[in-house]
Amino acid sequence: MYVVVLFVAWLVISLVQIFFFKTDAGTTLLLNSLVINVGLGGLYAFIGHAFFADRVAEYIRWPKGSPFQFEVAVTNLGLGVLGILCVWLRGNFWIATIIAYSVFLLGAAFGHIRQMVKAKNLSAGNVGPVFVADILNPLILIVLAIIFSMPA
Repeated sequence: MYVVVLFVAWLVISLVQIFFFKTDAGTTLLLNSLVINVGLGGLYAFIGHAFFADRVAEYIRWPKGSPFQFEVAVTNLGLGVLGILCVWLRGNFWIATIIAYSVFLLGAAFGHIRQMVKAKNLSAGNVGPVFVADILNPLILIVLAIIFSMPA
């Protein structure tokens, strides 16, 4: 559910900045998505996987106690830090952040699909909003980066 809240926050904040403060649409949409969806989303996912691991595992229908869950947590922490750093670092740093985020999330989406097919895992944590966000968020960032030239 947090991915839906972050996505809506990204849209609302971006539209307010674009229409009321007359900011550049491309830069605003990209930076806000990097900070909100990648940065805050990564930090939130880190907290969930690191500190509420059993609850998250149950939601996804993963086995509890897997050491790999902490690795997922730390990966999310790294991505969250990259997203937040986009406030100060621009240009190729944004591209590198988009690439790292996209590889991880599209890979995670593939993992969700494998779980749907092999384990018949149709839990909300596997096929719900997180799965959709694992596909849409990277695609949105890639499209925005292509449409609106990356700022220097």
